[in-house]
Amino acid sequence: MPKPFEHGEWVLLIPPDPEKMQRWMVRVGEKFSTAGGVFDLSQLVGQMPGTVVESHLGQKLFAFRPTPSDWVLHAVKRQTQITYPKEMGYILVRAGVVPGSVVVESGSGSGASTLMFAFAVGDNGHVFSYERRPEFSELAKRNLERAGLAHRVTFKLKDIAEGFDERDANVVFLDVREPWLYMQQATEALASGGTLVVLVPTTNQVSETLRAMHSFPLVDIEVSEILLRHYKPNPDRLRPEDRMVAHTAFLIFARKSAVNLQAHQNSRRD
Repeated sequence: MPKPFEHGEWVLLIPPDPEKMQRWMVRVGEKFSTAGGVFDLSQLVGQMPGTVVESHLGQKLFAFRPTPSDWVLHAVKRQTQITYPKEMGYILVRAGVVPGSVVVESGSGSGASTLMFAFAVGDNGHVFSYERRPEFSELAKRNLERAGLAHRVTFKLKDIAEGFDERDANVVFLDVREPWLYMQQATEALASGGTLVVLVPTTNQVSETLRAMHSFPLVDIEVSEILLRHYKPNPDRLRPEDRMVAHTAFLIFARKSAVNLQAHQNSRRD
């Protein structure tokens, strides 16, 4: 059952006009200002999600509990390119990230993918997030702390060329510039039957990764791109939005098998 808002928790404020795209992430109990006036958010304490809050000038906003997508798009402080919800949604489903899963990722970046993994694994799972640059690792950690999910993540300041510390992970996620250099490290960290996920922005990176994958026990390889087009929510003039983010990243998936059949076949031919 939904619970009423409590003092200090995060809420998402949305204008009633469906064509206005503004969104604000604030805490219950704070005072918050827009061009439409000052909102006293202490009036939300004890109210249910979906409640309307009104400014001193009469502007109205809806208050909701933020979803993982809201956290990524409206609350994550970023210094790097992030993994967008349209990719992360498919990654979570395709790779089978569920409560109790163990996920190993590199790199931490601003923590957007870390946040989504942390939501998905629950308190019985765990995320191990690797990053070489301390400023990015600290930023990602702060973003997870703001969301109240830092206890589900272990941040490691380490170059993954040295290998991952974990074994038998359900998922390994590589969001690095040259993922083909780390296939050995990734497959060693994966459990048999686990899923490797690679995110890269360009086709030449996809090609290099695919070439490298064939030397390792990785099967069921898939390359995909997720395109999302929004429409204006007006029944009298329903049409696509004027602008669209046409490309953000390519996704590569593969499952780790118990044996490397291709390597075995190559040795027999030799």
